[in-house]
Amino acid sequence: MTRPIRFLLDGEIRELPADTDPTLTVLNLLRYHLRRTGTKEGCAEGDCGACTVVLGELSEDTVRFRAVNACILFAPMLDGRALFTVESLGREGHLHPVQQAMVDSHASQCGFCTPGFVMSLYAAQREGAATDAANLKDVLAGNLCRCTGYGPILAAGQAMGPDSHAADLPALTTALAALQPTEGLALEHKGRRFFAPRSADDMAAVLEAHPEATVLAGGTDVGLWVTKQHRDLATIVSLNEAADLRAIDEFGDTIRIGAAVRYADAHATLARLHPALGELLRRLGGLQVRNLGTLSGNIANGSPIGDMPPALIAAGATLVLRKGRVRREMPLEAFFLAYGRQDRQPGEFIEAVIVPKIPTGRIFKIAKLSKRFDQDISAVCMGLSVGVEAGQVTDARIAFGGMAATPKRATAAEAALTGRPWTAETVEAAAEALAQDFTPITDMRASADYRLEAARNLLRRAFLEVAGAASSVRDAEAVAYG
Repeated sequence: MTRPIRFLLDGEIRELPADTDPTLTVLNLLRYHLRRTGTKEGCAEGDCGACTVVLGELSEDTVRFRAVNACILFAPMLDGRALFTVESLGREGHLHPVQQAMVDSHASQCGFCTPGFVMSLYAAQREGAATDAANLKDVLAGNLCRCTGYGPILAAGQAMGPDSHAADLPALTTALAALQPTEGLALEHKGRRFFAPRSADDMAAVLEAHPEATVLAGGTDVGLWVTKQHRDLATIVSLNEAADLRAIDEFGDTIRIGAAVRYADAHATLARLHPALGELLRRLGGLQVRNLGTLSGNIANGSPIGDMPPALIAAGATLVLRKGRVRREMPLEAFFLAYGRQDRQPGEFIEAVIVPKIPTGRIFKIAKLSKRFDQDISAVCMGLSVGVEAGQVTDARIAFGGMAATPKRATAAEAALTGRPWTAETVEAAAEALAQDFTPITDMRASADYRLEAARNLLRRAFLEVAGAASSVRDAEAVAYG
């Protein structure tokens, strides 16, 4: 049953008709329909942060505030949420404390990127985030500025003072609670359809009826199919509103992460499994991307340079796939068949990722090589998990991204390690065996020769860190070289 999209804008209920274009971006909605031109278009791919807006989402008895990229967020994803833009901040002729801090710190020059920075700081302030320099750098990593050199912007973040909108929280919570839909969203526009079921069962039923549909999670990849590739997506099924797909559950020695769990919400859990997983996730895109993107979406798209698959393959993760009422499980590495092709049938979707806990004493390393430390795509990414008892390697799981057409295990290198002493000589043999596992390509991120030698060096480095020869590098840290 079709119904309008309903959301709050500055505390007022707004409705978009049931024939709204399913791939209308929030950026274009704001600029061309609502005439809110403070939100800027910079890259149209979720990289620069000029289009940053804030979503308020009901979470139990309070509201979570998330900075997101409006350029790749589809308008139907506003349903049941509150939207804040830079025009939402100042009131009665007075600047909001975040805006005033930007003025006082001389943190704006050309001004094009300024609204995005303001909204990222506003979300952090409303969430009560720490304002030390290290945390602010994480908050602002998804916002790019060509003029100021960031110093004055960081100073503004440290000086922005208390949230002048804090008193609005009870009323906003009540208004959002009253706005929550009781049924899924269904739209149709010129023959193109959008569905947002409210449970995994309904999701399965809709996909059985529309097996050709594009499954939408955070939209951090699918949004680019529209804004950059100009694809015409005939049917979209969003899993974002299925509450049971947003759960993280612990079962003995495993963690089950539902398909709709955002990166930002999975971060603490993955960091508890191992600090290296948390550090890798912290570097995955900017905060705006992590506030929408999902682990399952990253896996389902099958990119050979996705950050999480190599780490999760090394950890021994499995997938739960569902079609109708039928579920099947498989090792994560088996899901990737070839470039652009995964073991997922029409009408089937990833329901959850199951990640084993990392046993105490096991060698577990992650390394990501990228030209920029933050918010950059990997040239090479390695996940390594090795069991050692009495100086002998009992088993090994090594996976790489950026080295083949899919994320892939290094089976020859694993075999060179297993059953042999954990020594520099054994690791050197495993490093040389990587040439049997991979024939990387040359592209804009790295040459084939660089990739192969870098992969070898990452393996060598992992051994040296364990042996204590690289004491300046924290064992828990995912590292970057350039």
